[in-house]
Amino acid sequence: MCLGIPGQVLSISGKTAVVDFWGTQKDVRLDSLEEAVLPGDYVINHAGFALRVIPTDEVMDTLALYETILAEAGEDPIAREVVCELQATEDLLLTVAGRG
Repeated sequence: MCLGIPGQVLSISGKTAVVDFWGTQKDVRLDSLEEAVLPGDYVINHAGFALRVIPTDEVMDTLALYETILAEAGEDPIAREVVCELQATEDLLLTVAGRG
């Protein structure tokens, strides 16, 4: 199962954004998006790439859904998968940047 993770764009440099995921900041590539992304926007991240921008009117519902899933999951495989997804994103970006 693949799980995209919502996060808020903090800053953008070229085609890479720094995105906050519940207090954890990661670099996310914006190459696959056709629409413009601005700081403050929310995106769905998978494997270090933004898959889509979350429409403003859907942000609160999306974050609430993920927070419910994570809160109820505890040590459930879904919760571990979220942690693994964030680590895989960081590892991929380090490799692409030649630092991993």
